[in-house]
Amino acid sequence: MQKFEKLTGLVVPIDRSNVDTDAIIPKQFLKSIHRTGFGPNLFDAWRYLDHGEPGMDNSKRPLNADFVLNDERYQGAQILIARTNFGCGSSREHAVWALQDYGIRAVVAPSFADIFYNNCFKNGMLPVVLEENDMDQLFKEAEATPGYSLDVDLSAQTVMTPGDDVFRFNVDGFRKQCLLDGLDDIGLTLQHRQHIEAYEQRRRSEAPWLFR
Repeated sequence: MQKFEKLTGLVVPIDRSNVDTDAIIPKQFLKSIHRTGFGPNLFDAWRYLDHGEPGMDNSKRPLNADFVLNDERYQGAQILIARTNFGCGSSREHAVWALQDYGIRAVVAPSFADIFYNNCFKNGMLPVVLEENDMDQLFKEAEATPGYSLDVDLSAQTVMTPGDDVFRFNVDGFRKQCLLDGLDDIGLTLQHRQHIEAYEQRRRSEAPWLFR
């Protein structure tokens, strides 16, 4: 899993509450279990004017000019700001994969759906919770300022604006360390590989019939 330490990134604003995972990556794209290839279909129903299906040439599809991901000034964004209850709906990890494949490394919002919030940490993405008043300021500045970026520092647990306003956020210490170290559940388990292998060898000698 990719480490997350500090990020200075262009901001894209999704000024909607209750953005669910089916909006983030629609159900017809969930057939793949690979973590890549979902970026072109991120927010598919909002981003394009036609109905998307797997295997389509997205470069030839009609774009919704009113959707922010199609605005030239937000191209290359790495930080998404949103409203309350971002990521509600199903438990699909594909929602996080689609955001990452597009290039998003952090999502900042007043609140997240619990499962989406957990999936972010398990896949190397940082979900940042800020007060609604702070979010109002970020939205106002992002929409008024071309090239608006934020500095996100996980170690310091801060978000800093171009005007040097600093917002602090809370994060569970264990999750924070896993992101800083780039450790998902498998990575954490493999830290104990020597103990696991020693246990397996001992069990083979104690109960060889289990391994026949």
